[in-house]
Amino acid sequence: MKQLKERVYEANMELWRRNLVIYTWGNVSEIDRAKGVVAIKPSGVPYDDLTADMIVVMDLETGKTVEGSLNPSSDAPTHLALYRAFAEVGGVTHTHSPYATAWAQAGRAIPCFGTTHADYFRGDIPISRFLTPEETEEAYEANTGKVIIEAFEGRNPMYTPAILTRGHGPFTWGKSGMDSVHNAVVLEELAKMGMWSLSLTPGLGELPQHVSDKHFLRKHGPNAYYGQKTNR
Repeated sequence: MKQLKERVYEANMELWRRNLVIYTWGNVSEIDRAKGVVAIKPSGVPYDDLTADMIVVMDLETGKTVEGSLNPSSDAPTHLALYRAFAEVGGVTHTHSPYATAWAQAGRAIPCFGTTHADYFRGDIPISRFLTPEETEEAYEANTGKVIIEAFEGRNPMYTPAILTRGHGPFTWGKSGMDSVHNAVVLEELAKMGMWSLSLTPGLGELPQHVSDKHFLRKHGPNAYYGQKTNR
């Protein structure tokens, strides 16, 4: 548990270092699937006060706290829903980073305008639907997870490890908490680039599919060749 909490603490602080959060605006979690537990930032604790000991550990299935004296993030039910639905996800990040949140508030998916986007995400960054009044009142955070999962029907969540929740903000995920933060940082840069691109060329079309596929698959496909090979 100690190592898990340390990793989650470091992942949360990386958000702070990368200027993706201010005050208490964000959270990172990581799952230990062997133990069936999820560690997450506590609710409402400013980043400059956060310590590894404050990280809360919850049971994946019940959501009950198994270690920690503070309340888990209010977004914890969303994180848990994603872990239950997407077996390959090892970490989840939520922020209100300004450029990605601007797209979410505008209700717009982020198209793949260039190769920087295609290097990390396959296709557009999707936008979820609004929750209904009943879903909002009944179990808001859990149903936020539900609409994210719904938006990924027919899509590989590990090929596009990000979504914009409509009117709210971005969620990203990855193989670990730190990997999900990495994707959050990249997403914010892509959101910024996309906005600038549209300001220069309103009505800009997406990157041709063959170019997009080439850039994604050279890093993530079965015959990926980007980077260094190891014998491990």
